[in-house]
Amino acid sequence: MTTAEPYTPYTVQPADDVHAYVQPDGGWCVNNAGFVSDGETTLLVDTTTTERRTRALSAAITDAGAPTPRYVVNTHHHGDHTYGNGLFAATATVVSHVDCRREALAAGHNLSLVWPDIDYGDVPLHGADLTYTDRTTIHVGALEVELIHPGVAHTTGDSIVWLPQRRVVFAGDLVFEGGTPFFLMGSLTGSLRALDVLRGLDAETVVPGHGQVTDPSEFDRTERYLRFVADVAEKNHAAGRTPLEAARATDLGEFAAWRESERLVANLHRAYAELDGLPEGAPLDPLPAFFDMAAVNGGQMVHSHA
Repeated sequence: MTTAEPYTPYTVQPADDVHAYVQPDGGWCVNNAGFVSDGETTLLVDTTTTERRTRALSAAITDAGAPTPRYVVNTHHHGDHTYGNGLFAATATVVSHVDCRREALAAGHNLSLVWPDIDYGDVPLHGADLTYTDRTTIHVGALEVELIHPGVAHTTGDSIVWLPQRRVVFAGDLVFEGGTPFFLMGSLTGSLRALDVLRGLDAETVVPGHGQVTDPSEFDRTERYLRFVADVAEKNHAAGRTPLEAARATDLGEFAAWRESERLVANLHRAYAELDGLPEGAPLDPLPAFFDMAAVNGGQMVHSHA
């Protein structure tokens, strides 16, 4: 199903038994999800930010002829991918990396601090019922759904959802198609390693955490940006400039047209921390980075269409 409406979600079926649920415009708090079903068992990859959007996702699953999800897998803890968990919890087992569960419960409904005008509706907080550490497999009939923790990357608790029999990978926010990568709560060097993990799968179709369904060439575009940030960080950190000063002085070049370009300054906060010797994923106060992103945008955060 496709639509001409610019902000209406739609489904794409990249392979038998596999659907990607794409939410335009893919900006802040407007994520993708997806589901895998053999007609008897359904596994849902991620939920959404609001009650309204999650109910629309549930309706799309029904419209595709799939049963109510038996499993919900979270690719990471951010609220746009987890707030809808509670709407499926009565009938589904929620699964995530152990650190995803911990971070989701610790963060609570913190998106409302940044975007208080979003109508979140009734989205009770619900962390994973079942967790793993390195790798596990869920069987949806004869289909194998592999959950792979790539290490600290976008966050400390990311999961890659890989369907080897269908050559489809749900990359979560390790990949933003048309949007700027964001690793304030994870690691720059870890994000580069995660791309190597993704490349090693030899997928044909990539469902990003935000943006249109794509292919593995997106990994190269993401890597170019990550190495660009590393270069900007090294030069400006050595010169004693703050992340905000560095961001304001940087020409984004080919990345200027990507959504959420203000994320550069937040990414520099993490890159600086790694240059200072902090461990990958070490907790950082997010408020200075979000204040800096707002400063880049003239004093306020970019509006969310959620």
